[in-house]
Amino acid sequence: MELGITTFVETTPDMQTGQTISHAERLREVVEEIILADQVGLDIFGVGEHHRADYAASAPAVLLAAAATQTKNIRLTSAVTVLSSDDPVRVYEEFATLDGLSNGRAEIMAGRGSFIESFPLFGYSLDDYEELFEEKLDLLLNIQQNEIVTSTGKHRPSISGRGIYPRPVQKQIPIWIASGGTPKSAVRAGQLGLPITLAIIGGSPLYFTRMVELYYRAARDAGHDTSKLQIASHSHGFIADTTEEAVEKFFPSIQYAMSKLGRERGWGEYTKETFDQARSLEGALYVGDVQTVAEKIIYLRKNVGVTRFMLHVPVGSMPHAEVMRAIELFGKEVAPIVRAEVERWEIENGIR
Repeated sequence: MELGITTFVETTPDMQTGQTISHAERLREVVEEIILADQVGLDIFGVGEHHRADYAASAPAVLLAAAATQTKNIRLTSAVTVLSSDDPVRVYEEFATLDGLSNGRAEIMAGRGSFIESFPLFGYSLDDYEELFEEKLDLLLNIQQNEIVTSTGKHRPSISGRGIYPRPVQKQIPIWIASGGTPKSAVRAGQLGLPITLAIIGGSPLYFTRMVELYYRAARDAGHDTSKLQIASHSHGFIADTTEEAVEKFFPSIQYAMSKLGRERGWGEYTKETFDQARSLEGALYVGDVQTVAEKIIYLRKNVGVTRFMLHVPVGSMPHAEVMRAIELFGKEVAPIVRAEVERWEIENGIR
């Protein structure tokens, strides 16, 4: 089972000091976090794309490239690339460049994105929300599979036999479909035979067993080998030396971030009761000491079927040293527990 980190590179006020660090400082911190994640043996690090003042990473490939030559093994991915408002040619070129710099460790996580700021910024209409993603995903997959590309587009100018460069070190850059858990997204990913990332950030993760079933069914119907498919979870969380410490340090930042987002989208305030419910074994929040977080990841693997788990940390802004400690605990202590138990369980159940 693969384990890793995702971040949205937030620059909201620090709940301890009330201060907001600059975009530049937070970007440099994330490079350090990626380097540490590599050093402690994590498998993947993902950076999200946003275009607003409280998020510093509008160009994930550039940020990942800054860490590429300072790391050795960790895979580097967007989380997500808002493909609907981007140009698939430029996306592929950027991540092929990242692949070269990292010697074959780049991935692309493509999605619509749950934030819509990029649509008016780049001149797209939300009326074309579905069409934009479908057309641009088709083109991105075309480029993944072909050096010389011909395509006809409605929302993007057509291409007539043009080469797309550089080509990656990998035979193909892995392209994942990111989904908030809609059946349509699961079916599309399955039909295309692409790996899928599920944003499991609320409610019960067991809800997503239905999405996984739809995904596999669609893949089988399309003739794909389901044994080769991968399913990832992207979930909020924080690890500290004790559960009490993890709760104390993480709740203020996630409450601020989720309440702010809730006000924008018409949700209710994020409460301590909501937080505590989500920390239960069947909740979607991975907060606690090493054993608590490891147990929840193992539960998710056995009951939902994910093959990759990505801990999204921090949510909101937290002191860099605390985030680094969480990454260290994840790689050095949580990961060995999870990997050993998942391997034992998979062998026992004939999965490997």
